[in-house]
Amino acid sequence: MKTLVLLHGWGMNASVFDELAARLADRYDVHAVDLSGYNGSPPITTYALEQLALDIAGKAPGRCHVAGWSLGAQVALAWARARPAQVERLALLGATPCFARREDWRHGLEPAVLYAFGSSLAGDREGTLRRFISLQARGDCASKHVRTRLRSALAAHAAPPTSVLEQGLRILAAADLRSVLGEIAQPALVVHGGRDELVPLDAAEFLAQGLARARLAVVQGAVHAPFISAPDAVSALIAEHLA
Repeated sequence: MKTLVLLHGWGMNASVFDELAARLADRYDVHAVDLSGYNGSPPITTYALEQLALDIAGKAPGRCHVAGWSLGAQVALAWARARPAQVERLALLGATPCFARREDWRHGLEPAVLYAFGSSLAGDREGTLRRFISLQARGDCASKHVRTRLRSALAAHAAPPTSVLEQGLRILAAADLRSVLGEIAQPALVVHGGRDELVPLDAAEFLAQGLARARLAVVQGAVHAPFISAPDAVSALIAEHLA
């Protein structure tokens, strides 16, 4: 049975994938793992995208499929680029090659938004994470369910240290994978919510076009967490792609 590694997004933890993992467990040996510094794990010394990828790679099987969500999708891309012999196929959920808006990139968040989240962490970490959850659920056709599941996942484990969250935001603000997408040769499935405002659909389209072998699947009515708002549809897409 092939191994499937699931990588969560900023501020969350591996339990966010409970519904998706349950739907894929009959086909794959599913490992939903926590990024460094989450769920009590010690943070890596140099907290950067490539190091996060290599940290996960060192604990994973020698050959596996990888699915990542949001920040986890960027880690998955960095992993696939660094260890092409280890990663067979990719599934990228709510993904973008570049989170922050730049002069030559209008499909990202204003840097001020990321800065505001970072500024509020020290004084109100839990409140900041709850506001981020609301942002990810707002406008979703299943917004109540998405909000409930994300809050449940957040409550399942202690929140990561503020320093880890701050460093994660720095990665989101700085990482720009646009120029290296063509180096990632693994077959990739890009799954994106049609209503996603956190990561616009244009960003997912750019990602799918820039990767060497990728296709885009849009989940209509979903926002930033399509695997929660439409778990049956997304699990079927992933199973078909990995097969």
